[in-house]
Amino acid sequence: MSVIDAPVPSGSASVPPDVTRPMRMRTYSTAWWGVMMVIATEGMIFALLISSYFFLRAASKQWPPAGIELPDLTLSLPFSFVLWGSSIPIFWAEHAIRRGRQRPFRLGLVASFVMGAAFVLYTAKDFHDLHFGWQDNAYGSIFYVTVGLHALHVVVGLLMNLVVQFKAWLGKFDERHHTFPQVFFLYWHFVDVVWLFVFPSLFLSPHIR
Repeated sequence: MSVIDAPVPSGSASVPPDVTRPMRMRTYSTAWWGVMMVIATEGMIFALLISSYFFLRAASKQWPPAGIELPDLTLSLPFSFVLWGSSIPIFWAEHAIRRGRQRPFRLGLVASFVMGAAFVLYTAKDFHDLHFGWQDNAYGSIFYVTVGLHALHVVVGLLMNLVVQFKAWLGKFDERHHTFPQVFFLYWHFVDVVWLFVFPSLFLSPHIR
């Protein structure tokens, strides 16, 4: 018994294989969504703090209050660029681990850690040199809380960096397995972006009359 294939109508177009192939949508891990929720929550907290700062400023006759000097920009501006610049080696490390390149991945982590640690040390020095306390007035309270909370986030990021570095030296990450570094990368970029709003608001704006 012979089988005769039915002829394909001449007017019908052949379907390319790529059309029938199911599309692969990019998926994110639970850890990625978790850190995004943290970023969204913390972002709202900083937004409220900055809004409160400008509300207090608008309600005051003099800002900063009498007897409090304007924020010093001599070192705060350069160290702000140090913090913002720390995202550059993070981008480098992220690019490297996606291609399985271990050495630039580790070097990027170390460079960002050193830059972030330098910023934290400067922040501690800046707090030590201030001539007002967080309980003295509304300006002191909002300044210490906002800048201090951001510094705390930087410290958390540095601790995450150390964990990633430790696991990187143990060879735990490659081009397919790097979920925790991705989580850290997101968090560190968030810390840098927050300072893009905190620094102009609390350090630069008082100089604008």
